[in-house]
Formats: sequence, structure tokens, C-alpha cells
Amino acid sequence: MSNQNGKIKVCSLFSGIGGFELGIIEAIGERANFVAYSEIDKYAIQIYEKHFPKHKNYGDIKKANYEQLEDFDLVVGGVPCQSWSIAGKRGGFDDERGNMWFECFKILRAKQPKYFLFENVKGLLSHNGGKSMERICEELCECGYGIDFEVLNSKNFGVPQNRERVFIIGIRLDMLDKCQLF
Repeated sequence: MSNQNGKIKVCSLFSGIGGFELGIIEAIGERANFVAYSEIDKYAIQIYEKHFPKHKNYGDIKKANYEQLEDFDLVVGGVPCQSWSIAGKRGGFDDERGNMWFECFKILRAKQPKYFLFENVKGLLSHNGGKSMERICEELCECGYGIDFEVLNSKNFGVPQNRERVFIIGIRLDMLDKCQLF
């Protein structure tokens, strides 16, 4: 997955305070090269920039010019979950936050990274009788990726909370025959 210098170029969407970044650094250390992130919440940005001052924020993903983004190997992100959570109104694609999935699809089509890793609340699986997740999976496949997903609970990974999340991983179809993981 790494390029010639051994670095893995990463783009983070809906970055919050940098949770995915911390996980990636824990997993692959200095091999991670974060080329871009996208966050709009001013307080989250302040915390993010305190921890990762050299990362470039492209701001609102809806306004980003994808051609201006540096190429990257891996895109990660957690689309806002309020539209899918059983604790919310479950507006799904009728909620502007739920439509952020379409921004993920746009960036996948435009940049064609080798891999992606997205996460969301478990309620995504049951929304609209499962049709919303089916649509997301179909779109990801149409972007040119082989995908899989699984629900993981943070309590099974040493975190003192019961927090179930669905993780969706994708590998660009042309990479499947030569798949090289971290």
C-alpha cells in the first residue's frame, strides 16, 4: 500500500478531533503521511490543529475541489451519524448530514484511492429496513471497490464503553489481485 518512500498517504474526511488519525498512527506509525483532512466545526478544528498542526484542512467537503487534493492511498472518515442513529430522528438521506455519503462517493470517483475505511453507527444497518445500507454498498461498488463491513464494539478492544459501530472497508478492484495490506 505504501509508495516508493514507504509512506502511506492518507486523507481524512469528517475528521472531528482526529480519532482516525490517532488510530492510524497507532497502527502504522511514521509510515502515515496525512495529506489532507476535512472538518468544519471550529472547536473540533482547534483541537485537531493542536494535535496535528501540519495537516492541511480542506474545510467543507461540499466545497472542496477534488482535483486540487494531493493523491492519496487511503481515505478514512465517519459521515455524521445523526441521520442514522436510533438516538436521532433517523432522517437518512432526507437529512443533509445523511447526504454526506454522496460526498464520499464523489471523492472516491475523483481520486480513486487504493483503499477506504468508513465508520458509522450500527443504526445505519437497520435504517429504512436495510435499504439505506444497501444503497451505500451499491454506490461504493459502483465507484470501483470491493467492499466488506462489520459491526465492532469498542468494549471488545479495551475501551470502557459499549459503543457499536459499523466499519466499511473497500479495496479498489484493480488492487484485489495484488492486495498488499499494511
